[in-house]
Amino acid sequence: MCRLFGMTTGGPRVHATFWLVDAPDSLSAQSRRMPDGTGLGWFSLGDEPVRDRAPLAAYKDADFNSEARAVASHTFVSHVRYASTGAPDVHNSHPFVMDDRLFAHNGVVRGLDVLDSWLTDVDRAPVRGQTDSELVFAYVTAEIRRHGDTTSGLISAVRRIAAELPVFALNVLLAEAGRIWALRYPAAHELWVLRPELREPGAARHLGEGREPGVVQVAAHREPTPACVLASERLDDDPGWRLLDPGELLVVDGPATSSLHPFDAPAHPLTVADLSETESTSQT
Repeated sequence: MCRLFGMTTGGPRVHATFWLVDAPDSLSAQSRRMPDGTGLGWFSLGDEPVRDRAPLAAYKDADFNSEARAVASHTFVSHVRYASTGAPDVHNSHPFVMDDRLFAHNGVVRGLDVLDSWLTDVDRAPVRGQTDSELVFAYVTAEIRRHGDTTSGLISAVRRIAAELPVFALNVLLAEAGRIWALRYPAAHELWVLRPELREPGAARHLGEGREPGVVQVAAHREPTPACVLASERLDDDPGWRLLDPGELLVVDGPATSSLHPFDAPAHPLTVADLSETESTSQT
């Protein structure tokens, strides 16, 4: 399956270098298994979303590796892709941007013709690719506009998708400047959260049992600033990683976090046996 990464401090600007390229199971390392696209999104000094995407593996992408070390922001969203819907293409690579928000997804949602029928021409205008993910984001964005509130709009969109469309997995990271919404839905894929104890610059992060012996040096620009980190798999051996519950929506607003459980099970759940060979391969 694709892999998600998100991080926010809620205010102070930091680098995400450790998690993106230096951690024992960094996004760059994961991309050796997820070769079909990479993307990194963050917020500028004016709190505008910025993203850079490419239809190749992160470990091969010079821009990704350079930006992972150079960019400082309070909020990041990154994604490495194993294509299930839509060919490897820059427009199908995550994260997507609409209405000053960043969005990344892993999973499979069917019934895209029905989902498209829920959109107006205005809603559909930003869509450039062929993925279920971007169409889901367009609908989420439309519901946020209708509700005038990000949490309410996201919940409304996911509820309708879950009630009317076949769903295998709908794991989502949605970010505004200084805030992230993380959804694990339902239980097919994991999504983890960590509020790490950020150590002094240069502190060593040991590799755990089952990995090659040694240490990884935390990059010198890891400021000791509290942050919330979200990922599809644990990026290091910190014991503080927590697996989100199936159906849990975690809202991270600066130092405050809240967990909501507003969703019923999908009305039309897909199993691995229901997926095409390409979909099945991408989701395992």
